[in-house]
Amino acid sequence: MKSGIDQEALIAMFSQAGAKQGAAVRQAVSEATLRALQGRELTLDNVRKIVKNVAGAASVGVARNPASGLDVEAMLGKALAGIDSALLQAVEANRKALEQFVSGGVSLSEKPLKEALANVEKMEDVFFGAIAKASEAAGPLQGPWENALDVLKMKGSATGAQATQTVQSVLSQAQAMLRDGRSTGLRAAQAMLDSYAALVSGVLIGMSEGLQAGTAKAASGSTAAPAAKSSPVRPAASAARKRRSRAST
Repeated sequence: MKSGIDQEALIAMFSQAGAKQGAAVRQAVSEATLRALQGRELTLDNVRKIVKNVAGAASVGVARNPASGLDVEAMLGKALAGIDSALLQAVEANRKALEQFVSGGVSLSEKPLKEALANVEKMEDVFFGAIAKASEAAGPLQGPWENALDVLKMKGSATGAQATQTVQSVLSQAQAMLRDGRSTGLRAAQAMLDSYAALVSGVLIGMSEGLQAGTAKAASGSTAAPAAKSSPVRPAASAARKRRSRAST
């Protein structure tokens, strides 16, 4: 397993997928990518590696698919949609973490938050760059990968759209806080600031757990609460408290 991805499982899925299984391919890729993101600190370097490895598994699997008349470009397009769906949740996790700090009065001029906001802006570029790099090693599938990527670039990714909205939202919130004159001592928030990527990973895990719980309730006939209203930061905050405790002993 590379970067938390069961590549053999993805390869097997792509090698057996038929023309009518596009939705299943998208969902499987999204879930595999999301699990890998949850298993690492949410840094751009880890995102790049995960996307590249998912694309690599897709290439191997599609190359082994014996189905006649398989629309390879469409299949790779579904893979891109699955990755995009997972990265969309990663951006959302960043938004929740950033807004938590800003609402507490921490300035966006602080290095961890300044870098985090810049990384959110770069998420789509990292996504596209990792796919382009993976396509170079895809042999005869390089053309279909490039075509599928061009289509996504023309219409824009959900990741990119959410990243733009997140940056605008957080900047607006920070300006409002500045007008209100609210601020907080950095000492109380420093431990979490120092491990921002780990915090966002915890938020992402909580978001996923909330989504799964909502799905389970819906399946049993209950009304599921929207996943975005869950409170996913508790695990990361707990981890930060443990790190502070160890640092003080």
